[in-house]
Amino acid sequence: MTQAIDTEVIVLGGGAAGLMCAAVAGARGRRVQVLEKTRRVGKKILMSGGGRCNFTNLYSEPDNFLSANPHYCKSALARYTPADFIGLVEAHGIAYHEKERGQLFCDGSSKQIVRLLLDECERAGVAVHTEIDIRHVEREAGDRFRVETGAGVWRGEAVVIATGGLSIPKMGASGFGFDLARRYGLGVREPRPALVPFTLAARERTPFVELSGLGLEVEARCNGMSFDAGMLFTHRGLSGPAMLQVSSYWRAGDAVGVDFLPGVDARGWLRERRAQRPNARLSSVLAERLPKRLAVCLCRDAGAARLGDPRLKTLSDDELGALGAGLADWRFVPEDTEGYRTAEVTIGGVDTEGLSSSTMAARDVPGLYFIGEVVDVTGHLGGHNFQWAWASANAAGQVV
Repeated sequence: MTQAIDTEVIVLGGGAAGLMCAAVAGARGRRVQVLEKTRRVGKKILMSGGGRCNFTNLYSEPDNFLSANPHYCKSALARYTPADFIGLVEAHGIAYHEKERGQLFCDGSSKQIVRLLLDECERAGVAVHTEIDIRHVEREAGDRFRVETGAGVWRGEAVVIATGGLSIPKMGASGFGFDLARRYGLGVREPRPALVPFTLAARERTPFVELSGLGLEVEARCNGMSFDAGMLFTHRGLSGPAMLQVSSYWRAGDAVGVDFLPGVDARGWLRERRAQRPNARLSSVLAERLPKRLAVCLCRDAGAARLGDPRLKTLSDDELGALGAGLADWRFVPEDTEGYRTAEVTIGGVDTEGLSSSTMAARDVPGLYFIGEVVDVTGHLGGHNFQWAWASANAAGQVV
């Protein structure tokens, strides 16, 4: 390409938000070009939900999102709801199901959602380009933008930044959107990995090495937030939905609490079992409600092993109370998380103080928009981040 391509809207990033925004803008009659740096669009869509894409959540609302400004997401989410995207899914004949807690997945494959977006773009006359290395974005006279790439130059009236965050770099993630925001005077809230497994220091991990691969339902807590969901022991630490959820609220040095018996008065239950089964070993009683391997490890971790896995009748009320407290609030301090390598999203991002909540436009840079994960709005696990992608993309696409 030697001659610049003149268009109206240039969308940088061919992920969920970028393709959605392009389709909405194209449907309004705008001439739109999508520039994606990798070989294929929608990579995170394709890998999500175990290959079936958890494309939204029936109960997605502002309380399911983190941001320095918790009110920012309200406008976009109110104007494009889960029902709106479900309607689009149904219009494309894609069968889906609710897995749990409002989480909607394709019956077939994540490829169906990518195909939906590409079909919408094609119908709207959007041109989608892949393997485009973006080198420079600048404003020219007349409030037009010039986007220089390894494949040539594009010029347009508006540029939409839908380049995502730093999570999963092997799929092409980068800080491009953050760098561009800073260049144009917008603030960037500290990015960090979110929805990510925890790692434990060797001394913390050693007692539980034998539990790698074991999972159970727990209540996890961190910094005033709690989530009832599954937890999984790994060879490096702790994972599963409960851990991913609280990781968004965790900071280095913070403790994470785990209730192994959510909804149960652990102290009262142990005393009740002592009255009913006085000769039973502690580990066998714990195994009534917990996986046997975990029951043995917790018994040992509680110091009961020094008593030779005691019979319940030998334990005092205070000792049972302490054991029950440990079951209801087992605490650990993660060494770290697994980082961006496995993080599902990036928390933080372009500060919403510099963006319009109704249009996603940069307040002081006419024609520049930021949508999706690059913005300081991060959802809980379970389809909420896709709903933010659709909603923020729609907000920008309606006006860009």
